Amino acid sequence: MTEPFIDEAVVTVAAGAGGDGCVAWRREKFVPRGGPAGGDGGKGGDVVFVADPGLATLRDQKYQPEIRAERGGAGGGAGRTGADGADAVVRVPPGTVLHDLEAPAGAEPLADLAEPGARCVVARGGRGGRGNARFATPTRQTPDFATPGEPGETRRLRLALKLIADVGLVGLPNAGKSTLLRRISNARPRVADYPFTTLFPHLGVVAFDEQRFVVADIPGLIEGASQGVGLGDRFLRHVERTRVLVHLLDGAALLDPSRDLRAEYAVIRGELRAYGANLAERRELVLVNKCDLIADRAALEPLVKDLAASGRPVLVGSGATGEGIPALVRALALALQETGR
Repeated sequence: MTEPFIDEAVVTVAAGAGGDGCVAWRREKFVPRGGPAGGDGGKGGDVVFVADPGLATLRDQKYQPEIRAERGGAGGGAGRTGADGADAVVRVPPGTVLHDLEAPAGAEPLADLAEPGARCVVARGGRGGRGNARFATPTRQTPDFATPGEPGETRRLRLALKLIADVGLVGLPNAGKSTLLRRISNARPRVADYPFTTLFPHLGVVAFDEQRFVVADIPGLIEGASQGVGLGDRFLRHVERTRVLVHLLDGAALLDPSRDLRAEYAVIRGELRAYGANLAERRELVLVNKCDLIADRAALEPLVKDLAASGRPVLVGSGATGEGIPALVRALALALQETGR
């Protein structure tokens, strides 16, 4: 059974408290008036998030919503300092954005771990308490007290994963995005010969000459996606980091008088615009897919002409048969070169 793709999680993190200071006295032979000798407590461990390129989902955080670092060790006699608590290192996929749920509305994210290896300390451990040796003065030579360790920071975080891909495939459900991804890359998303839509994004690596780039198959969008209809706002989040979009249209709709591909194209364009994040201004190629189902190719010409009026390149092809797909890959490689890394 395929493991579900999890791109959101809420976790509570708690750094370790500092260790308590120690009250102790120097007890040595031939030292008749030994003074205070209590050591300091150790520092509590931090909670650290690290972007690990070996991960692709927030599954671990979804099912382990509480994360705690180790408490610092208590101080000891003879001036011994307690051990520092171990950090709690939380590994998440690159592209994970950390939001503090207690921050004011509209606040910037706590961190955006976009690059592999990126780190962020989200909760700092408490300082260790001071032992009684710290409080000895010429006028107070035998302090009989120590201070407790400070508590560590606690936070409640929302983790949101934004896929890191160069190209995003967008369109209405059943436009053939998964089939196209299988055709051009090493990804193997589920496809079917009946109406079926992807439930979560897939990534594939495409090789063209010496160039390699990552393509994301975004689940089908519907009208109202930018407002969360059909989980569309979560799906659109995965397009934010892409540099080029491929807008797929179901060419087979030309055989159905009740459908208007121009209107369907306008729906998705409207959702990209409404979502924001400059998605509507992103470099875009249009692919009229499933052309193998169109016996009369002349029927495609008016549609291609109307779509090309927007100034975006329009290609005709079939992810199922591979027709026109080499030209699409070539156009994508060129668009990525022009947009720069």
